[in-house]
Amino acid sequence: MRHPRLQAQSRLDTPLGPVTLAASATGLAGLWFDAQRHHPGPLELPLDPAHPLLAQAAAELAAYFRGEATGFSVPLDAEGTPFQRAVWDQLRAIAAGTTTSYGEIARRVGRPSAVRAVGAAVGRNPVSIVVPCHRVIGGGGALTGYAGGLDRKQALLALEHGAAR
Repeated sequence: MRHPRLQAQSRLDTPLGPVTLAASATGLAGLWFDAQRHHPGPLELPLDPAHPLLAQAAAELAAYFRGEATGFSVPLDAEGTPFQRAVWDQLRAIAAGTTTSYGEIARRVGRPSAVRAVGAAVGRNPVSIVVPCHRVIGGGGALTGYAGGLDRKQALLALEHGAAR
């Protein structure tokens, strides 16, 4: 699939399976597990793991999976609506090792009755892990929806719980 604003992609093996990373001129624009929901499919982009943003993202992901880092500083360029971006900004404010509910995110973006819309925005997050949508849980504390699969969501939360100690 063609993505005119994107410049390069790379592939990375992680403990939770391979991921594709994509970058624009200004930031990391995508991080998808293979076969996850909303994966854009094959990208018609050069494979360039040395691209500065992709190399930075790969190094930060490696530190994250080693339990040495809980946050990311790679610049982001995630494409979405203003509402989606507001939700994604709130996701980045959730501390590692903690979780929050879809309802709380809705309150934080000033739309307390938009819980389903928040869920849709969380599900469309194009930069998994870096924008930590895995830290959002159901109102009753249940693990619900994660585009990469609930097994990965559980593993990411367990990794962060250990690293945050």
